[in-house]
Amino acid sequence: MEPDEDRHDRTDHEIELLAERLWAWSREPGGEQEPDLGPLAEAGFAVDGGVARYGSGRPCVALLLPSDRLREFGHNLVAAAVIGAALATGRTLESGSVVVTDRPGDGIDAVLTFQPGVHTWAAAPLAARTELRVTVHGNSGPAPEDSTDAVAGLVQVFTAIAALRARLPAGAAVQGIVTHGGESTDVVPDFAEARFGLRAPDSETLGHVVTEVTTAAEGAAIATGTKANVERFGPIHARFQDNPVLSGHFARHLAACGIHASPSGAAAIPGRPEVGDLSVRMPAIHPSVALHDPGRAVGSRAFAEATGSPRARTVLLATASALARTASDLLAHPALVRQAWDNFADRARRGGQSPRHGDD
Repeated sequence: MEPDEDRHDRTDHEIELLAERLWAWSREPGGEQEPDLGPLAEAGFAVDGGVARYGSGRPCVALLLPSDRLREFGHNLVAAAVIGAALATGRTLESGSVVVTDRPGDGIDAVLTFQPGVHTWAAAPLAARTELRVTVHGNSGPAPEDSTDAVAGLVQVFTAIAALRARLPAGAAVQGIVTHGGESTDVVPDFAEARFGLRAPDSETLGHVVTEVTTAAEGAAIATGTKANVERFGPIHARFQDNPVLSGHFARHLAACGIHASPSGAAAIPGRPEVGDLSVRMPAIHPSVALHDPGRAVGSRAFAEATGSPRARTVLLATASALARTASDLLAHPALVRQAWDNFADRARRGGQSPRHGDD
């Protein structure tokens, strides 16, 4: 078997050869479009239904794509780094298989990805989260004085939830947007709607926040003579469970590429909620790698601009190499895969879950 150092040198060399293409891919307009798997198909990956695969059998490592290329979240860089890492891994592959997708299924031994941010943390905390839809119902009478304004009720809902924030548990947050506020200024609206994103350090705390928000919304509506209905909008996403075996390997490789991770902070960072769900099914990593110093919020226009900076190019190439190195280690050393699964199983048992190695 090829020595690890030689294999790492080969993956680094492949990323160097791909550097200009990766940077160009990251700068292509994409927005909400899914990343293009064309470069993988051209390199011999079998592409079917949004999944690209190279090699066969186990171990099987999934490199997780984002479902879009939104620059304000750095997803353009994630897509380019993942595709670059997959190409480099495929060119050094001796056994096993590598999969590139945004929705890993069964038969996966490990999931690798990252999130551009304002901190470099090998194990970035991602909160449990869900969304609620709040609809407020009033009535449109023949005259304003005979009507009950649903928008006024919704405004009070926002006010009540703003007051609620001061007593939320540590690490919990609520953020809302108005999705419907009437049809015409000539008519008192009898219907208004908003969506609220909720997050918390764990699922139990999230359930408490859901109850608090529901109670606040219903009470605020009653105070204005309207009625509020609160329902869950989409699933509850689990808190991300880092696999330290994998994240430790990634951090060492990232350091070898010139970027050093610091101890993870306590505050949850923005990230893809589905990663948390994957992490309770299989070993996974979702590190944060800084594009900018703290102060530029992920999701902002300023952060989108930062994805085109020289620092972003450095992050792209370093993370592509670190992901490729980590993937190649797992494919070359089944014992490392077992170590990651042993750690996963220990944590699952402590949490009352029933681990299944690769769902096989």
